[in-house]
Amino acid sequence: MSRLSIPATIDAAPEASRPLLEGVKKQLGSAPNLFRLAAQSPSALEGYLGLYAAVGKDSLGLATRERIALAVAQYNGCGYCLSAHSYVGANLAKLSPEEIAENRKGRSTDARADAAVTFALKVAESRGHVSGADLTAVRDAGYAEAQIIEIVLNVALSVWTNYLNEVAQTDIDFPLAEGVSA
Repeated sequence: MSRLSIPATIDAAPEASRPLLEGVKKQLGSAPNLFRLAAQSPSALEGYLGLYAAVGKDSLGLATRERIALAVAQYNGCGYCLSAHSYVGANLAKLSPEEIAENRKGRSTDARADAAVTFALKVAESRGHVSGADLTAVRDAGYAEAQIIEIVLNVALSVWTNYLNEVAQTDIDFPLAEGVSA
């Protein structure tokens, strides 16, 4: 059971968060626990949704964003995010089970994506203190500086959701990812 309260419905959320949650429901078909949890602070939900929308416009693409989210969630030990991104990765980004397994190891079966995922994990592990060689490797794989910035942004967004879900011990409302217990 979650250690922070999660409004059971959109109507139970703070009034300022309700329109935002309605937008989530319209886009995703429901308002998952993470969004309703964040809704306890309308400003946190608004900030998260704004950043989430901005990341959705980056040049990395959904598959690479999901790969990064899986690598960071595994590193941070976030069962909620592992389950959510395994589901989204498989069903929306069309990542194979083998690819998802590699992503959770901080790798990819695709050479170019591997450079992004490897770099993202190094950013998370080193808290941003990556080496020059790390930057050279991601550049050599064809990532421009704007895309390197986008990789870091995706890491930061993943870290926030990982930490929030771990602090709250958010009840997982996605199919459980392999190795994750409820």
